[in-house]
Amino acid sequence: MKFFKLLAAAVLGVLPLLATAQAFPSRTVKIVVPYAAGGGVDVMARVLAERLQRKWGQPVIVENKTGASTIIGASAVAKAAPDGHTLLLTSESTITSNPFLFDKLPYDPVRDLLPVTQLVSLPQMVIAHPSVAARNLDELVALAKAKPNELSYASYGSGSLPHLLFEALKARSGVQLTAVPYKGITPAVTAVMTGEVQLTLAGVSSAQAYLRAGKLKALAVARSQRLPDQPQVPTLREAGFADIDPHESWFGLFVTGGTPVDVVQTLYRDVAEVAADPAFRGQHVLARGFDPVFSTPEAFGQFIQADRTRKAHLIRISGAKAE
Repeated sequence: MKFFKLLAAAVLGVLPLLATAQAFPSRTVKIVVPYAAGGGVDVMARVLAERLQRKWGQPVIVENKTGASTIIGASAVAKAAPDGHTLLLTSESTITSNPFLFDKLPYDPVRDLLPVTQLVSLPQMVIAHPSVAARNLDELVALAKAKPNELSYASYGSGSLPHLLFEALKARSGVQLTAVPYKGITPAVTAVMTGEVQLTLAGVSSAQAYLRAGKLKALAVARSQRLPDQPQVPTLREAGFADIDPHESWFGLFVTGGTPVDVVQTLYRDVAEVAADPAFRGQHVLARGFDPVFSTPEAFGQFIQADRTRKAHLIRISGAKAE
């Protein structure tokens, strides 16, 4: 008799969890994107929303909440009901850079935003105008020392990946480089291609066509391994600059802190099923120059911890502060 009472209690304890999982989603799901429509994060959110809506039979909408270095969008999700119906799709700056660039944030990226999955990685490359007489970073440092203040790099804000890399390079090597601000990665790459500036750090997807055409050249890649289609380009670690490697940019999916674990797992499982579709992966990930990741919530959480440590180090030595 005692056994059946214990069994009944166990079943009753599990039923609420099953009901939560089965009921989710029970209404419209909103994916908040803290960037303007049309960019890489936004496009990924809209494709994912369409696939999840098809799977769930519930509306999935994308809402662009831009401004304040992604803080407005992140805060909206942090303050939403913790039931999984409000998601945040953002890049690393929201989670691992902003905490060290701003003295105070209206959200805690650890407590208020739970990781669901790292969607993709965006490998970064140190690129230069073909006129720069350097084939690698050692030669670039030597050139910068020989011609102080003659080399400039394109950045897209204090704390952006190009800013962190080149300011750290200046601090490490004692070279003089001039930072020139641009409104985003595309104008920054264009500025290098046209010779307005000589250097930047750019996503492979942004620079690949120009590299193939000989309008840009790559000096190093910020990635754990060399790129298959650029095998001659060493990683920053191989080049001896592992201590200032900002690593890749990335997009990830988050949910409001306090959301039940079973809902987080449902979200991860359903996104992973979408990602497993070869058509989705080929057309919307690989064709855009992204590396597919689609990690578990646990693996994503560990990755974020490592990235926070790396960003804290680079932001400290670069002296970057929010603009």
